[in-house]
Amino acid sequence: MSTKLDLTIAIPVKNEENNLPGCLAAIGSGFAEKIVIIDSGSTDKTCQIAEEHAVEVVKFSWDGRFPKKRNWYLRNFAPQTKWVFFLDADEYLTEEFKNELRETLADPTSNKVGYWLSYTIYFLGHQLKGGYPLRKLALFQVGAGEYERIDEDQWSNLDMEVHEHPLLNGEIGVIKSKIDHQDFRGVSHYILKHNEYASWEAGRFLKAYNYSKLAQSWTWKQRIKYRLMRSPLIGPVFFCGSYFLMGGFKDGSRGLAFAILKMAYFTQVYCKIREKAALQV
Repeated sequence: MSTKLDLTIAIPVKNEENNLPGCLAAIGSGFAEKIVIIDSGSTDKTCQIAEEHAVEVVKFSWDGRFPKKRNWYLRNFAPQTKWVFFLDADEYLTEEFKNELRETLADPTSNKVGYWLSYTIYFLGHQLKGGYPLRKLALFQVGAGEYERIDEDQWSNLDMEVHEHPLLNGEIGVIKSKIDHQDFRGVSHYILKHNEYASWEAGRFLKAYNYSKLAQSWTWKQRIKYRLMRSPLIGPVFFCGSYFLMGGFKDGSRGLAFAILKMAYFTQVYCKIREKAALQV
């Protein structure tokens, strides 16, 4: 029998009764030292499901300011394990991922303090073969850092860090095996959520772009994105990159529709930046 990993898996949730059972089942009872649910006032059976699985639940209520959900958890419930892994309820750990993670964390020669993780993407009911990959820096050593600080002062309704990355003191590695991101909530949910994300992106751009300390921590991809946000070409550039360079064409009409939606999203971000900037004058 394998020893449990020196790892806390933290799952931020709100009304995830449909996804949580499968997420917990995919983790398994003997994989991680601790699993914890960070709940934002669920009104369905989410907390009941967690308790039935003997998983700890901590309650989070956001006041509209820093810290948001993940940083709040790190600051107020610092895990006693070496590693912390933030997992969404619709993200299911595959056996391939768990095996690679075991090998990676057991490597005595590694000096990595965090790892980029990769995820599958589903659209119109099927997994995409091409397009920009989904990657997140969601696994890192406790105490190595926290998610980048952006003082929102209630300019968005998102209570959890969305596109913020952890700022870590040390070398970052990559785990190649993918986590299965089973998001099947449909196009309407996708469009509504991305409208919220676009407002957040615009607000973040105006608040943080000229904050030199934060800008120094951005990855090269973030630097390119934030430069392009000042141009209406950001949408077409993303479309060409996703559909042609990253192989979105492999998914046929689904790949084309997905790239168009992403192009519309980034065009929306540009428009919201211009709109917000005009109101500030």
